[in-house]
Amino acid sequence: MANKKMKFDYDEKKVIIIALIDLKNRLIEEDRNTDRVDDLLVRFMD
Repeated sequence: MANKKMKFDYDEKKVIIIALIDLKNRLIEEDRNTDRVDDLLVRFMD
């Protein structure tokens, strides 16, 4: 899959980050791996 760059404004990034944090918390509760979610969070927080 080719790397595609997308532009998000501040509000869109905020919604995505909140959703990823929620997903990470659910994965932690289920004792599942969160590495991929962590990688996405780092990308969106830059």
